[in-house]
Amino acid sequence: MASILDEYEDSQNRRHPVQHSSRLAAANIGITHSGFVNVRLEEEKPIFNKQRIDFTPPEKINHFAVCNNQLCMSLGKDTLLRIDLAKPDQPNQIELGRKEDSKVHKLFLDPTGSHLVISLSTSECLYLNRNTQKVRSLSRWRGHLIESVGWNKLLGTETNTGPILVGTSQGIIFEAEISASEGSLFNTNPDQYFKQVHALEEDGKPAPVCCIEVERGMESKVFIIATTRKRLFQFVGLNRTGSQLLPSFQEFPFNMGYSEITFYTSKLRICPKAFAWMMGNGVLYGQLDYVRPDSLLSDVQVWDYTPDIDFSFNKPISVVLTQFHFLLLLPDRVKAICTLNGQVVYEDVFPDKFGPLKKMIKDPVGGLIWIYTEKAVFRYHIQREARDVWQMYMSMNKFDLAKEYCRDRPECMDTVLAKEAEHCFQNKRYMESAKCYALTQNYFEEIALKFIEAKQEEALKEFLLKKLNNLKESEKTQITLLVMWLTELYLNRLGLLESDEGKYGLFLETREEFRKFLCSSKHKECLYNNRTTIYDLLASHGNVDDMVYFSVIMQDYERVISHYCQHDDYGAALEVLSKHCDEKLFYKFSPVLMQHIPKKVVDAWIKMGNRLDPKKLIPALVNYSQMGSTQQINETIRYMEFCVYQLVVTEEAIHNYLLSLYAKYKPDSLLSYLEQAGTHASDIHYDLKYALRLCAEHGYLQACVLVYKIMELYEEAVDLALQVDVDLAKSCADLPEDDEELRKKLWLKIARHVVQEEKDVKKAMNCLSSCNLLKIEDILPFFPDFVTIDHFKEAICSSLEEYNQHIDELKREMEEATESAKRIREDIQEMRNKYGLVESQEKCAVCDFPLLNRPFYLFLCGHMFHYDCLFQEVNPHLSSYKQSKLEELQKKLAAASRTSKSRPRPAPKEKEEGGDSASLGKGSASVSREQIKSDIDDIIACECVYCGELMIKSIDKPFIDPLKFEEEKSSWL
Repeated sequence: MASILDEYEDSQNRRHPVQHSSRLAAANIGITHSGFVNVRLEEEKPIFNKQRIDFTPPEKINHFAVCNNQLCMSLGKDTLLRIDLAKPDQPNQIELGRKEDSKVHKLFLDPTGSHLVISLSTSECLYLNRNTQKVRSLSRWRGHLIESVGWNKLLGTETNTGPILVGTSQGIIFEAEISASEGSLFNTNPDQYFKQVHALEEDGKPAPVCCIEVERGMESKVFIIATTRKRLFQFVGLNRTGSQLLPSFQEFPFNMGYSEITFYTSKLRICPKAFAWMMGNGVLYGQLDYVRPDSLLSDVQVWDYTPDIDFSFNKPISVVLTQFHFLLLLPDRVKAICTLNGQVVYEDVFPDKFGPLKKMIKDPVGGLIWIYTEKAVFRYHIQREARDVWQMYMSMNKFDLAKEYCRDRPECMDTVLAKEAEHCFQNKRYMESAKCYALTQNYFEEIALKFIEAKQEEALKEFLLKKLNNLKESEKTQITLLVMWLTELYLNRLGLLESDEGKYGLFLETREEFRKFLCSSKHKECLYNNRTTIYDLLASHGNVDDMVYFSVIMQDYERVISHYCQHDDYGAALEVLSKHCDEKLFYKFSPVLMQHIPKKVVDAWIKMGNRLDPKKLIPALVNYSQMGSTQQINETIRYMEFCVYQLVVTEEAIHNYLLSLYAKYKPDSLLSYLEQAGTHASDIHYDLKYALRLCAEHGYLQACVLVYKIMELYEEAVDLALQVDVDLAKSCADLPEDDEELRKKLWLKIARHVVQEEKDVKKAMNCLSSCNLLKIEDILPFFPDFVTIDHFKEAICSSLEEYNQHIDELKREMEEATESAKRIREDIQEMRNKYGLVESQEKCAVCDFPLLNRPFYLFLCGHMFHYDCLFQEVNPHLSSYKQSKLEELQKKLAAASRTSKSRPRPAPKEKEEGGDSASLGKGSASVSREQIKSDIDDIIACECVYCGELMIKSIDKPFIDPLKFEEEKSSWL
């Protein structure tokens, strides 16, 4: 008993069921034209898998009920066994305590598994709640043999059933309610009320209510289905008991003494979606439509019983409905019939040793199907019931439903699509057929030939498009083939439509579709790699518009612009140029465009700004400025001015070209350009020699003067300026400010010109006043002999006065120099008599050692240094020249010292005669050393290193030489 649901009988106690299937055999799926291979490594498990519970009842099983994993069975005379399937090892056995003559007629278990109603053959009813062990009597129900109960799925709880409907053997329907609570002192019955609401009849007589079902739809609408032996009643209304009108019903002629209805619900507490009613004429199967106002049943059909069912000895006992099958329970077997085609797909025969089958029940929560005999309990697991449904829908030409049930099985999906495509093709629905064929793995060539033979180019195109979209990026060869083929098809179609004026709208639509195809980002790489072939196809069809469109897509703007230029559509060509701003294309096509639309071209150049190199545009400009019209020349000058003044281009070629344009066509702007360009050669961006030659060739003297001035050829500038204007020459003569001799020479040229050429004495006198370098005596030779002195009497007097003033200034300067020399001599004499006192404890200002230990220097400021210390301090600050000279002096001093020490002493006998000579040599060497020391002193001791200029000059030098910084830094670590 403890292992009732965990242990099962050995396979020897089970007979292999016989399978009858309407689905396609495995051999028909194998290796097919679709390209899929169906390989089954092991035998597929059956949809309905039977298992016998390892349970031997102590007494025979009379009745059986299961719901929400709660199992109840009536055993023997007075025993009720309850098992919670979640805890199968904890069964609960209860004694009913009924009379000897009463038997259990039926068991009714509510959807929650909490409420059990036990109908007795003595027209009595008992009640048992899942949470109690006490069986209670339903006194109000006494006197009625209960045949069916319609539970309240919405309001029912574990302790209360809510309003329910109860059907009796006399055709009466009662409304009742059961509560598990003990109630009050005066009302201990679990049944709260029990009242009649309706009665059902057959042929004018009461008929037992075999089944009753209560469902709720939208807007609080209530649906009730009740069945008798051969009638099915429907109640539809807005209250809990249904409509106040008479119910509608369906009646069948044959009666087998009872009937049973079952429902299929996908999830608990969701309204059932289908029903199956087992009655005398067969099984009525249909859908439940909660929207219809008049009837709940829709798409009903009757599936007849198979010929082997004989009501005389093997009438159907029970029926259970699954998603796609209904199972019929016969005394010795179970049959599963497909609800789609009425075919028997499964038949399981039970061995005789278990006795006849008594009842089949489905648990709506767990989905398990239970069958019991007096001696045994069986259950069925339903596994992948929808696995072969796609084939049935496919055979019924319901392809959408077939595809719905094989989404996760590509080989099946391919079969369905191929069948649908073939079906559409046979019914001349070629476009739909093409879409389906494109999704299959059928041979591409066969499908394409089918459409070609049927002369269905549009369908072929649709097939190719779909096939193209389904290809992977790695399948480059296939993509290329399809793209080229589709291009050819589109072009053929466009050619046919264009020639037919009545189909112009269709032509535009097709062209738009073709252009979308060319724009496809998915196949952009293929289109780009094969653009030459596509260009050839477009050209062969004479489709110029689409060729231009494709060129734009491929960013092949050169081809587009060339096309527009060949067709004299220069505005469109420039528009493409301006839109895509490709510098190379500007350089290439500007010459042609400049010839025809110069103003627009220059506007485009100006808009491009710095992105264009003006130097690369010069060839086109030179071409048309020489042979072009006035407009082209003016536009050329406009662009050159933009480059010079707006872009501030410094290229010499640009400035030279603008200069030549001004010289030839716009001389009024030449001088202003030269003046604006600058007055120093470093500021000039044009070639001065070229500018001078250009101006000279065209006779622009004033411009030549300006160029000469910039070149600092002042004599040439003055000579040329005198041919234009004396004032211009004067402005040139004052330019060499640092060269008085040249200025004087230039002014003399002007004066000579004024006197000899213009013979204007007043102007000559003005030259004297304009230049302070000229004297009257400088220009007198230029005057002719006949000129009287009266004209320049004032100038002569003024010159004499200046001479007198100059002589007086020289006298004062001589007196001041004599006085300064006298003071210097006195200071030198005074310096010779100065001295300093050095104490014995004085120390060197650098090394801080006693000063008198080594040769030292004493400065007037008071600082005292050892000779070697001062040398080390001063040497780094000296110039390279003085450092090398100091090094040379030190070498000479060392050499002189060695010569003095190595000289031999004379012999005593020769002392008198050689004494004078030795004394002379010693004196000469001493003088040489003293002179060297004096020179060294002049370098290192000319001033105090701490108080003199060396210290001031070294103020911006770092304390540590940057080259020795790292070395110094490491010495501190």
